[in-house]
Amino acid sequence: MKVSFTAKEYRQLLELVHLGMWAVTGYQGEDTTGAKGYFDFDQKLLGMATEAGCADLVEKREDGTLQPAAKLSEEDRVRDLQNEFQNDVFWHELVARLADRDLAGQEGRRTIDTPRVERPPTTDEKLKKIEEGYWKEFEKNDLANVVLLRGGRG
Repeated sequence: MKVSFTAKEYRQLLELVHLGMWAVTGYQGEDTTGAKGYFDFDQKLLGMATEAGCADLVEKREDGTLQPAAKLSEEDRVRDLQNEFQNDVFWHELVARLADRDLAGQEGRRTIDTPRVERPPTTDEKLKKIEEGYWKEFEKNDLANVVLLRGGRG
């Protein structure tokens, strides 16, 4: 299969590849199974930069492998996407983990306090209700009302 890109399209492709590798390598680095699975493809696309008129977007490391040049990886648009992604992940993880924690606490108290007379809501229904409460709180107040209790439960 042959595909042709304009220099602008190829630049966008390099941005996507960079963002993808950034997500895959994340906090664990390049030696993970996931990162290794994409490494050859990443190198192939980066290696085509000169031919595509984008040589200034790629640089060679000391070990001979290629990486996005600072001109690409430190561009405001790319950094903004990374920051937005990290922010979204933070909020989604916080809401999901707080809801899981609260549900576990509620289940424990319910087992002790009340007999099961009617069909209780499903775990998913309960989690959704708890998560909705957190979303409302965070959308309204951000982190202003978050308090960390070391070893405590909410």
